[in-house]
Amino acid sequence: MIYSEKVLDHFQNPRNVGEIPDADGVGTVGNAKCGDIMQMFIKVGDGEVIEDVKFKTFGCGAAIATSSMATELIKGKRIEEALALTNEAVVEALEGLPPVKIHCSVLAEEAVKAAVEDYRKKQAQQNG
Repeated sequence: MIYSEKVLDHFQNPRNVGEIPDADGVGTVGNAKCGDIMQMFIKVGDGEVIEDVKFKTFGCGAAIATSSMATELIKGKRIEEALALTNEAVVEALEGLPPVKIHCSVLAEEAVKAAVEDYRKKQAQQNG
């Protein structure tokens, strides 16, 4: 399988790895077929801006690279912008992925959306 330099870079030097203990939103998604599991943590500040984002991924190199790129793409963005993130945008930012690895970018998109959903649920509970 041929990976772009960018995919290899994000795999070998992933950005924003780890977890945020007091995260405002946490999203966990998985693909039973390939065994990849992604967990995304977001810290949201004023104006619904994602001030910090971290991820933990159990999976292949492409899963790690797409998680890393997704965090880079939403950091400093508003919640609405993060929700607009598509797996195509992640693939494009990584300068392509082999067809059999596209599902990894879909997981990254789903993890972002799950974290935002969790954040919104918590906000609704707080504002009762």
